[in-house]
Amino acid sequence: MEKIDVPARYKLPKEVKFCKRCVISNQRPRIVFDEDGVCNACHYTDYKKTIDWKTREQELIELCDKHRSKDGSWDCVVPSSGGKDSSYVAYQLKHEYGMHPLTVTWSPLVYTDIGWRNFRAHIDAGYDNITGNPNGAVQKRLCRAATIEVGDPFQPFIYGQVLFPLKLALKFGINLIFSGENAEAEYGGDPSSWDSKGHTVESYDKWWFSNFPVEHWLDHGFTREDLQSHLGPSKEEVMEAKIERYFFGYFKPWVHQANFYSAVENMDFRPNEERTEGTYTKYSSIDDRLDGFHHWFGLLKFGIGRCTANAAREVRDENITRDEGVALIHRYDTEFLSCSSCCRSQLVSRDAKVLSLGGASSALDDFPFLGRIALFNGVQPTLLVWPLKPSRTQASPALLTPCNAPKYIQHFERYFA
Repeated sequence: MEKIDVPARYKLPKEVKFCKRCVISNQRPRIVFDEDGVCNACHYTDYKKTIDWKTREQELIELCDKHRSKDGSWDCVVPSSGGKDSSYVAYQLKHEYGMHPLTVTWSPLVYTDIGWRNFRAHIDAGYDNITGNPNGAVQKRLCRAATIEVGDPFQPFIYGQVLFPLKLALKFGINLIFSGENAEAEYGGDPSSWDSKGHTVESYDKWWFSNFPVEHWLDHGFTREDLQSHLGPSKEEVMEAKIERYFFGYFKPWVHQANFYSAVENMDFRPNEERTEGTYTKYSSIDDRLDGFHHWFGLLKFGIGRCTANAAREVRDENITRDEGVALIHRYDTEFLSCSSCCRSQLVSRDAKVLSLGGASSALDDFPFLGRIALFNGVQPTLLVWPLKPSRTQASPALLTPCNAPKYIQHFERYFA
């Protein structure tokens, strides 16, 4: 097996530290802590209070005036799942700035009931939409490969989320795309991104694909025919067409709860009836049944689970205190997903790779396991291991921990091939 050194791959500090103001740790890739132990996501929150938002909005008005169609034809693309954030962006552009947006959806891997309901409500609120559904057999293989290679079953969805709107903009001659927030600035990343209006096509691999572009899989058992739905237009095509992609959050203050209230009022958006597994919120990233696994693998690789991500954001927005955030994290961050409607499959095969955080996995060296992921959660190690020959009657992989974590992880029920 080829060993994957997670700290080396992502250049993570050896000593784990937590922000003194919010609850994020220095294990988030590219985040920066100052000498007082405060993360740059908190500093960006302070910086936003100094921005002249009237000037930024005037930039938006001038941009819209430049691109607005006179005959009502589509003049901008909004990548949109029907979630609270993209619903807010689409509504603002159409009703506040007189644009004619085409909303573009890359279908979730496995829709949730509430995700499908909100997606239909988004369209019924008066928005044109084109949805992309890739070859299902290829998508399953790619999700499985990404789980093993990248440690994230969500990677194929990210490709489509970023590149499918670009393909449609090129096809329909639309020169303007509005994404949501600048995640690199909002949640902690490269400080040089703070005043970025949007990522250029040359930087997609770094900022959005974690340096695993779609073309990476051409050397891992996939053909161009397999990946034709996931591959985007060439950089030269995008530049020649003069397609511009902007963060809506550059022009208007990005506040998650405000986006939620806007989506509820204007787009008939509804939250879950119960909180999302692994966190305390009901309205964030609720479209895809596999979204929880994206966050779970973030917990395994970085010690940052879904609740940590949500709480850090809400502490910065002053919706909760840091002490409240810490209490929520202790309660929910390591809660494992029920998997009741997700995927059944053996995710690790005989050529599996090993994700390892230092020596925490060495205790299992004498056991017949194909792969293992070691996580240090700040208190004690949690080990995720795959049995050599999992069967349908044997829950796999197994989660071994000295605390009150689940004893077994069920198979992903439906999705992976």
